[in-house]
Amino acid sequence: MIDQPIQTMLMQAHGQWIIPANIVANVMVNNDCEHAFLVLTKIGYSKIPVLDKNQPLCGLLSLSMITEKMLDTDHIAPENLRRMKVKDVMQTDFRVVEDPDDLDEVMHLLVDDSFVPVVSDDRTFTGIITRRELLKRVNYLAHNFDDCFETVKRPDAATKQKER
Repeated sequence: MIDQPIQTMLMQAHGQWIIPANIVANVMVNNDCEHAFLVLTKIGYSKIPVLDKNQPLCGLLSLSMITEKMLDTDHIAPENLRRMKVKDVMQTDFRVVEDPDDLDEVMHLLVDDSFVPVVSDDRTFTGIITRRELLKRVNYLAHNFDDCFETVKRPDAATKQKER
């Protein structure tokens, strides 16, 4: 559990916490992989959300997932990408958050991934929280904590640190 003063500062740090779905690059589940390859190459992201018609989040797609399908045993076969759909290549086992204010869960998920998708109750894609945004907030915390709180070192603090 995150200490309340820390959580308060992280959540009120300046800047957008959730990058809204309407500005997040994505592909549709029925796009061909050639289109997805071009999108991923042009935007420079490592992974993007895969959506269906009404914005339910169906999967995640990375450039490496696509290029794996483009490689044959002895040559590169870009023609494979025209025949395959995103739904045939995408990652379907991934974690999401419904409550973006659950900072503890978000932080745990961002340890392993560069972003975590945010969805509504009906799994409609509402945006992403990135590791970059979290680190910006940690940076804000590290530089402004003393402006908001007076800290006093507890006499037993050294002992507690060794126990952790």
